[in-house]
Amino acid sequence: MDILIFAPASLIVFVLGAAIGSFINVVVYRLPAGLSLLWPPSRCPKCLNRLKPYDNVPVFGWLWLRGRCRYCQTKISRRYPVVEALTGILFLIVFWAFQFSIFTVGYWVFCSWLLALSLIDLDTMTLPNPLTKSGLVMGIIFQMAVGWLSGNGSVGFAHYLMSGIFGAVVGLWLFDIIALIGSLAFGKAVMGGGDAKLAAMMGSWLGWQYLLLAAFIACLLGVVAGGGAMILSQQTISKKMPFGPFLALGAMSAVFYGEGIISSYLRLFFHVS
Repeated sequence: MDILIFAPASLIVFVLGAAIGSFINVVVYRLPAGLSLLWPPSRCPKCLNRLKPYDNVPVFGWLWLRGRCRYCQTKISRRYPVVEALTGILFLIVFWAFQFSIFTVGYWVFCSWLLALSLIDLDTMTLPNPLTKSGLVMGIIFQMAVGWLSGNGSVGFAHYLMSGIFGAVVGLWLFDIIALIGSLAFGKAVMGGGDAKLAAMMGSWLGWQYLLLAAFIACLLGVVAGGGAMILSQQTISKKMPFGPFLALGAMSAVFYGEGIISSYLRLFFHVS
């Protein structure tokens, strides 16, 4: 891509991602609390004063205010600018990987959903149905759009549609089975129902093959994190650990590296060229 196009496009993409990150902060705060995502406009949760438009500028608004409310001087969490910057970086990575394509727009949406769900899971140990269900529907729509633009007509459309639906079913069944086996083995619930719904959402976006890879990566990361926490605390971990962020990391890994990982696996074990 020509540098004269690439550089300004990258800047626009980062700004767009940071703005979406600002809205993700709203979703993470308001959705679990049962509040409207659109009304009232952004305001200080303590003094309830509405924020000025220039206070809402992603990342820089927090810096201008030095991390405090303009009116009551209440501290504003550092997580707000971090989430905005992280979303901007994610948008950039997706753009650099897929450039000007339907996959860029689709994976911007997918990564935004995953980030919002991860943060909510970290805060509340829940994965809200409105997000997992809407994310699943968006995944099916994404698959249909890719199929329609594949150049194979109705055959491509039907193929990608069924891939999304089958991936969602596999995700739901797989994690329901894992939860059932874990409950029987340990005598207590080892996984929340929201994890299966998140896996179904991931399957609708990724298809069943990449879903399995994402699930494997998520489980591996979970084992490493849990084992590391046990070693550091030198005792058995009894506190529940949210699994949604690991699933999100697995899904993003499958988006960016899935093709390479699966190809390497097939060449290594099945000598597929």
